[in-house]
Amino acid sequence: MIPFVKAHACGNDFLIVEENLAQGRHAELARRLCARTTSVGADGVEFLERTAEGAFNLRLFNADGSEAELSGNGTRCVAAWLAVHERIMEVTLHTHGGPRTCRTLRVEGEECMISTLMGVPQVMPHSFDVDGVGNVQGVDVNVGNPHFVVFTDAEDFSSHGLSWEELGAKICTHPAFPSGTNVEFVRVLDEDRIEFRIFERGVGPTHSSGTGTCASSAASIALRGAGHILAATSIGGTQQVVWPARDEEMELTGPAEIVCVGEVSVDEVLG
Repeated sequence: MIPFVKAHACGNDFLIVEENLAQGRHAELARRLCARTTSVGADGVEFLERTAEGAFNLRLFNADGSEAELSGNGTRCVAAWLAVHERIMEVTLHTHGGPRTCRTLRVEGEECMISTLMGVPQVMPHSFDVDGVGNVQGVDVNVGNPHFVVFTDAEDFSSHGLSWEELGAKICTHPAFPSGTNVEFVRVLDEDRIEFRIFERGVGPTHSSGTGTCASSAASIALRGAGHILAATSIGGTQQVVWPARDEEMELTGPAEIVCVGEVSVDEVLG
């Protein structure tokens, strides 16, 4: 049996599995466990390693079995689990995208409010041609993982004559991004509010994304005149972003909730 924890942050859901249980089967476990109609279901799996020195390492695998550098929401879900069930209220989680320090501000039952230092975003305008669409202009943002931000004025977030889901799928796997990219479609509502939609690499449309929130906010602050404190809203809810200056770390604050704890048969998962 494989024990797991399921948690979500603004509807972006993850399973937490202890690293020593994976035994090199991370991709297969992620594909099978994340299947929504035949297994537990999630956007990805955070494999949590506890070192002899007391450090915490994370490896993130998406629902399609691909490995990603990190997830802001997934990292926050792990921090919530450690806060609720192990009373660890501040923790640095080491990801392939760099260390992320999470501070739990409030615990109410199984739900937490958590602030995370998300590193220094790197922002660069970028345009390229998309088959059947033409030239697409947007912004590359790296927040430990890659993002491409498209600004739109459309209330339904459509762009270039396509729905955001259709254009997101084309951009996500475009040759301009050899390793793929996450894609956000952003509306700047006013100086302190943005709204966005996410097409996530290795997953598809998701209700929320922590790094997507940061990327959307960084592009809006750097290039669209948004303020340094933003409320960023996706389908799953609103998170707060603070980015004091271009050379300083961005801080992301939002909720995370433990959904359930369970276990699944290894034979059932791996066949």
